[in-house]
Amino acid sequence: MRNKGTGTWIHRRRVKSAGAPALVVGDTTITYDLLAERIDRLADALAAGGVGPGDRVAYLGENHPTFLETFFAAGTLGAVFVPLNTRLAPPEVAFVLSDCDAGTLIHSAELTELATVGSAGTGVRRRIVADGPIEDASEVEHLDRIIEAASAEHRDEPVELSDPAMIQYTSGTTGHPKGAVLSHQNIAWNSFNVLVDYEVSARSVALMISPMFHSAALGMGVLPMLLKGGTVVLEAHFDAGRVLELVERHKVTSLSGVPTTFQLICEHPAWPSADLSSLQMLTCGGSAVPTRVLDAYEKRGLAFTGGYGMTETSPGATSLQPRYSRSKAGSAGLPHFFTDIRIADETGRVLPAGQPGEIQIQGPNVIGGYWNRPEADTGSYTEDGWFRSGDIGYLDDDGFLFISDRLKDMIISGGENIYPAEIEQVILELEAVGSVAVVGVPDERWGEVPRAYIQLRAGHTLTEDQLKAHLSGRLARYKIPKTVVTVSDMPRTSSGKIRKRDLRQIAQ
Repeated sequence: MRNKGTGTWIHRRRVKSAGAPALVVGDTTITYDLLAERIDRLADALAAGGVGPGDRVAYLGENHPTFLETFFAAGTLGAVFVPLNTRLAPPEVAFVLSDCDAGTLIHSAELTELATVGSAGTGVRRRIVADGPIEDASEVEHLDRIIEAASAEHRDEPVELSDPAMIQYTSGTTGHPKGAVLSHQNIAWNSFNVLVDYEVSARSVALMISPMFHSAALGMGVLPMLLKGGTVVLEAHFDAGRVLELVERHKVTSLSGVPTTFQLICEHPAWPSADLSSLQMLTCGGSAVPTRVLDAYEKRGLAFTGGYGMTETSPGATSLQPRYSRSKAGSAGLPHFFTDIRIADETGRVLPAGQPGEIQIQGPNVIGGYWNRPEADTGSYTEDGWFRSGDIGYLDDDGFLFISDRLKDMIISGGENIYPAEIEQVILELEAVGSVAVVGVPDERWGEVPRAYIQLRAGHTLTEDQLKAHLSGRLARYKIPKTVVTVSDMPRTSSGKIRKRDLRQIAQ
């Protein structure tokens, strides 16, 4: 085959796993051979609309089979898949679509308004509704209709492993998100890491409650499972009681999420009586699992795998196996099998065990750069090719990674990455604001939430409601500060930089 990329994965599986369930959504089961046919038909329909090698195809929607059909159809053509976060505000959607110059946007019916407003004025020339009644799609095409009319013949376009497969946008440290360009090789080697370091087989059943537009859900959960020939159960929205029901109904073997989701599951009234006997692997990312949650699952005979990674590592960098969850408590684990980790100081000197410094990562799963961001590329890699994470950590004598701090001030709220600079830039649009600093503060449910510290200009006033009204519609709701604190002066360094660590000590 001339296509060496991820777009061939389901095509290669269509005979090996014919009749076996690939995806389950609601009461519908899609077998590997049927999924392969739908992917080929969608690829034909996209090609008929002018999509070719290197063109960007965006997707806006919750977990649904069409998300994966679009991913693999784009890969079949050598096009580039661009998943959009469904929680973005219209201006944020517009920025991503314009930045990557997507010509095609496939979106769910329930997000039609966001897709319409967000794509207005961008380079999007074709919109396709992914689901819902066909008669409701009067102004745009409907995916099922174009698939039905398309050819089911498989297209073998020339695609190299080094070609871009996907652009995943990460919140920007300087106010705008930037697109991490994942090659087919990056995605494949990340999947190999998962298959080597975790127990995944053709009999595995993964329940996907985290959104696939996040790199962790797609890269660590869904794609390795499909590569191996397992089954993925898709849920569009998280509900703790339904999770327990689906685990029992489908004999789910693996479940991944963030601490908040696992906490809500074990606090649900159905938890004590739920049949969890099929579960073999629980994967938690975003932040450490609270001890009380660890205890609740261990009482049911279940333990967690954890890890560390980022979109730029496709996304896995390290993993902590359940056998070490207590003896190496607080650790992010060992490097994945085909990935290397080192710690370096500000001069680039590699540090010995126990000494904190910047975490640097190398491996075939590490991206080669960002979409149209040469300035970001320049500062993201060392001279000898290691990716600079911007995070501070250290390795112990056994090689386990421990995270000490985040250089980039990133906030992780319910598994969502939030960069304060992006929020601060929008707040500074207000005439009343002299200076602002956004920091993360502890939250029992979400782990962290943003808090804004604001210094007003002389003679101006600003209420918390006025600030939130200004941010509403400009930023995704999860980025809007939950609390606002007005200060008379900002603590600053001698160079004038705001000392955010000192702000965290100021009571609300």
